[in-house]
Amino acid sequence: MTISYCLMTKIPTALDILLNPFAKYTLPLDEWINIGVEVLVQNFRPIFQAIRFPISLALDGIESLLLSIPPLIFMIVVGLIVWKIAGRGIAIYSILALTIIGLVGVWQEAVMTLALVGTAVGFCVMVGIPIGIACARNQRLDRLIRPLLDLMQTFPTFVYLVPAVMLFGIGKIPGAIATIIVAVPPLIRLTILGIKQVSPEIVEAAKAFGSSPGQILWEIQLPLAIPTILAGVNQTVLFALRMSVIASMIAADGLGMIVLQGINRLDLGMATVGGLGIVAIAIMLDRITQAVGKQWTVDN
Repeated sequence: MTISYCLMTKIPTALDILLNPFAKYTLPLDEWINIGVEVLVQNFRPIFQAIRFPISLALDGIESLLLSIPPLIFMIVVGLIVWKIAGRGIAIYSILALTIIGLVGVWQEAVMTLALVGTAVGFCVMVGIPIGIACARNQRLDRLIRPLLDLMQTFPTFVYLVPAVMLFGIGKIPGAIATIIVAVPPLIRLTILGIKQVSPEIVEAAKAFGSSPGQILWEIQLPLAIPTILAGVNQTVLFALRMSVIASMIAADGLGMIVLQGINRLDLGMATVGGLGIVAIAIMLDRITQAVGKQWTVDN
């Protein structure tokens, strides 16, 4: 009786394991990642401090400069610059958007957000375009980078906050680093696409006339790829602005912090004011970058 009972109890257990092996056998991936991050923090802290320094220098400098300009002078300068590069209509909208931001009382926070986005986009351009060029000219590197870009773009953006805090602490600098990581993949992808879309016949003709690879890149491929690259910059700006809001969760100042505080307090008015500022800036930056891309296409 005991043997038959044991057999009847063991057979379903074995069958359950066969049908659902994941109930008993799993990989401790979370533990491995935590151990890896701890090793990085303990042994490579100087490297992360070196990464932090230029970003901190740029972000603090841009933020201090923008905050030191009186709002009226700031709006006039922005209006004139935008008029020059994007046209009168977008310049008028930019001034109206900044006026609304000032009237609802979030001018300082909006300037902080602009500084964060500007810093992140600047570093994205410095990193993303060279990587895109290298991938477009090297198929092996392209095959290596593409899965990494897929991973970066499909990961939930909140996940990037955890390693940013563990490796760099809390505040606006880790927020800027997380923003760069999130915002750079579209620029790399569209840089690769822009260069690869250049007609092979044009490249072959340049080679036939004795142009070096460097001359082909700088005088043919890059000028023809600029509209696509500028579209990548446009996407990077929007991604950076979206991530700058999420970065408020690790104490990055700006409009995102107002939205976060409004959510925490269930204060609809505060959250709406912060959201209104973000929307105004997003539309302004989107229209400016689109106009620059269209103007380049027309001129060339």
